[in-house]
Amino acid sequence: MIYEEQAGDVHVALVGDSLISRKLSPFREPRYLEMVEIIRGGDVSVTNSETLFHRYEGSPVWDSGPGGTYVTCDPAIIDELKWLGITAVSTANNHAFDYGEEGILANLRNLDEHSLPHAGTGRTLSEAAAPVYVDTPKGRVAVIGVTLSVPAAGHRAGDPRGITKGRPGANVLRHQVTNTVPRPTFDALKDAGRNLALGPAFRGDGDEINFLGQKFVAGDGYSKASEANRFDLDLNLKWVADARRMADWVIVSMHNHERGRSADEPAEFARAFAHACIDAGADVIHGHGPHQDRGIEIYNGRPIFYALGNFIMQNDVVEWEPWDLFVRYGLGPEATPADIYDFRSNNDTRGQAVEPIRWQSAVATVDFCGGKLDHITLHPVDLGYETKKRSQRGRPVLADGAMAEEILNRFRGLSAPFGTKLEIENGRGVIRPG
Repeated sequence: MIYEEQAGDVHVALVGDSLISRKLSPFREPRYLEMVEIIRGGDVSVTNSETLFHRYEGSPVWDSGPGGTYVTCDPAIIDELKWLGITAVSTANNHAFDYGEEGILANLRNLDEHSLPHAGTGRTLSEAAAPVYVDTPKGRVAVIGVTLSVPAAGHRAGDPRGITKGRPGANVLRHQVTNTVPRPTFDALKDAGRNLALGPAFRGDGDEINFLGQKFVAGDGYSKASEANRFDLDLNLKWVADARRMADWVIVSMHNHERGRSADEPAEFARAFAHACIDAGADVIHGHGPHQDRGIEIYNGRPIFYALGNFIMQNDVVEWEPWDLFVRYGLGPEATPADIYDFRSNNDTRGQAVEPIRWQSAVATVDFCGGKLDHITLHPVDLGYETKKRSQRGRPVLADGAMAEEILNRFRGLSAPFGTKLEIENGRGVIRPG
């Protein structure tokens, strides 16, 4: 062999959602520093950057952050992700448009200025959907970012046409949901739409109703099906196939809050999309979004992580929130950001503040040898739920003992329906194909 890349070996490190707003480098717990070395050990290490790095250049959009946060962070914190060992980020997620088009553009400028490769948003749709390439000793790695969860205002990037400019935004994979309901329910819904004059949001023609972007049909019992938008699907598969010809390794980073029959399961169209990406040439599907872990599938010898949960969860120490969020919560002009976070969690008695699953996940490492998947290792992480303090929690350290076992057993149960077997070895989860 002339080159090291020819061996077909690579070590990939993946983590879930990073809602970062604080420094990472000052801390020194042994289990924290051990986790940092795992991430730094990846030939490529990828996270979903679910914050926007800017200085409030853009105006907040009115309908973002329902029940959540308008995300933003000082651009200097980009260097903290690099210190951690992150070598590429996906920026395609439902928070991408929190501060409008200028927020997207400022985020892109700052990531470029700090030399952190990114994929998933762009000045045009083609730029948002195209891969970013990371050169490593083990070969060239392409990362594609896509969000299945639509940003505020249904915003997505657009390409230029004729004399019109392109539209900055995210690479969005839209989808159509079809709800099957019993005939009496269908007839009642149709009658309600007709008599309440619900306007263009409601269309009832024959045996099909379209309401608030979802389709309803009559059938036996209740069921739900989802299908990806054909244009968006073809666009993304085109870029996966392009990356396959341009790189040694292809990672598709997929943001998806959408659920199947329960929050533990991916939506039907998300699973179909993941399979189609691998068929088109992807090596790894890096899922995230629902703020909890989901199962792992090995499809045609390639891993699909349907969701790695929260990795950095510092969305309740963001220093400034916009007027819209104060108004939405009924808080007056004297209220502060901490008042928002107190109200949202009812003083840490509801929501994510009391759900341990939001504060547990894993660093996943994926090893290929000779071009084939050799094994996956899950390193369980603890985000400090037990501290009960927003000034402390949200930063991951390696979990151990009962918590590590709980996290790994959850991954085992979530992955079993996909035929994936996870063994627990020395406090780590190991998946070997075949």
